Amino acid sequence: MWWQRTLKWLYPGMGVKRWALLIGFSALLLVVGLIGLIGRERLKALYDFFSVSDIRIYLAIALLISIGLLGIGLGVNQIIRSIIREISPEAEGRTSELIYDKRVLGRGPRVCALGGGTGLSTLLRGLKASTSNISAIVTVMDNGGSSGRLRRELGMLPPGDIRNNLIALAADESKLARLFAHRFRDGLGELGGHSLGNLVLAGMQELTGNFEQAVAEMSQILNIQGQVLPATLEDVELCAEMSDGNVVRGEAQIPRSGKRIVRLSLSRPHVAPSRKVLEEIEQADLIILGPGSLYTSIIPNLLIDGISRAIEAAPALKFYIANLMTQPGETEGFTLSDHLQALAPYLDPTVLDFVIINSEPIPEEILRRYREENSIPVICDLAGHNPFGLEVVAAPLIDLVRVKEERHEKLTVKHNPEKLARVITSCLSRLSEGGHKRRS
Repeated sequence: MWWQRTLKWLYPGMGVKRWALLIGFSALLLVVGLIGLIGRERLKALYDFFSVSDIRIYLAIALLISIGLLGIGLGVNQIIRSIIREISPEAEGRTSELIYDKRVLGRGPRVCALGGGTGLSTLLRGLKASTSNISAIVTVMDNGGSSGRLRRELGMLPPGDIRNNLIALAADESKLARLFAHRFRDGLGELGGHSLGNLVLAGMQELTGNFEQAVAEMSQILNIQGQVLPATLEDVELCAEMSDGNVVRGEAQIPRSGKRIVRLSLSRPHVAPSRKVLEEIEQADLIILGPGSLYTSIIPNLLIDGISRAIEAAPALKFYIANLMTQPGETEGFTLSDHLQALAPYLDPTVLDFVIINSEPIPEEILRRYREENSIPVICDLAGHNPFGLEVVAAPLIDLVRVKEERHEKLTVKHNPEKLARVITSCLSRLSEGGHKRRS
């Protein structure tokens, strides 16, 4: 019964009774003060009987109203803190942030971002500060590292990219999310090289019997802002026809072949997208491709039935975010227009509205090391009018990140999440102010 549930608030140890009494008493003082203020003329005879001066009357009224308001505010604040402390101890002291996350970010644009690897997770870290209506559609064709081992041994979809993007959307990456990102060191038997988050997803799948449900359960544990959707729930592999006519099978093997990629395909035809993927694309306000490996993170999503058509038909504003550097084994020597031409067999690039590319110079000592690895900055060769009819936005986007490699560290260039999100937001602002007109 409803009255039984209500009475539970009066149980000992709930931590709300004293504050409820304070609110009630303060409300009484406030009402008395308001009556004294509003009905002063009617109560004049009473004031005169007790020989109370006007100044004392106004001081008493002001005191009653002030104490009443302060008491109500304090009581409500303490009740909210008591409830939050019990429901979510780590959220104590962050009441305003929680309300902001739920209300303000909940009114943000609906964003659908497609990709994989570290590029997509970087983008999501920036976007989650502006909206919680994010759907990350993630490729699930990795067959290397921890993900590849779990795929072969347990017959599950590769969890690595899913895990990275769940962590990126976590409300607080510094605690539980950091734990899930931990990777066991080599030399620990079968655990060596595995990410804890990958193992948790594997356990969740065994518990729920479904990879999609496992992702949903982990999303709740991490309290993510948005949702992460595997592009498909079918176990397929990525295949690449190379310039010598050979076909290489497996996402991890394709960049190692040393040959130019001619065309990508899946190991079998008619692979269906996972539930909700097409719906999220159709309802999005923004659709974003990249950043990420062109051939092994972005295009694999477009090979799944219906995804390319849904993107092309969607009324959303569409972005392509170019990589900072070319990638050995995939896009060696590619300019920006080369990236779009490579995208063309899988998605019509003329449906894009904006292409975002970095304009910030990279320090020479870092560039020198990248050149030794056959990697150079992606050059923008689409200034002004271009055959794709899209707007190119060049902006400073880099972040220098120190990465550990065995016994030494090195500086690498990555997209800065905040810079990237600001550029996307500025494009939206210009559009809303009439500075850019959508193509029909």
